[in-house]
Amino acid sequence: LVQAVESGGGLVQPGESLRLSCTSSGLNFDDYAMAWFRQAPGEEREGLACSSHSSSTHYYKATVKDRFTISRYNAKNTLYLQMDRLKPEDTATYYCAPDRPRYCSLTWFNPAAKYVNDEYKDWGQGTQVMVFS
Repeated sequence: LVQAVESGGGLVQPGESLRLSCTSSGLNFDDYAMAWFRQAPGEEREGLACSSHSSSTHYYKATVKDRFTISRYNAKNTLYLQMDRLKPEDTATYYCAPDRPRYCSLTWFNPAAKYVNDEYKDWGQGTQVMVFS
């Protein structure tokens, strides 16, 4: 059973920054591409960013590209999401999940295409981000 513990969320004003962390267990972390997702109230859980297993390649969806940065520290089984220039529409609960072995799946290659992962079942509790003025 894969377990993830997300942290780092909070209440911020538009334009401010947050750094999220996700520590995973139950898998060989450095063998997997890892991804961040978010779910706003009443919306589907959507993919935001993916990092290959060695952090050699990163992919971002258009809604967060150039504002969010994904990174990872394999020695600590930890995935990060640096979120800058936050907007009210970034308000959501944020989750991490493994993507596929080693490299990000083709679904990440098109930044404009929304990615909803209906197959993964071991979601963590997530961390809540609220952006209000």
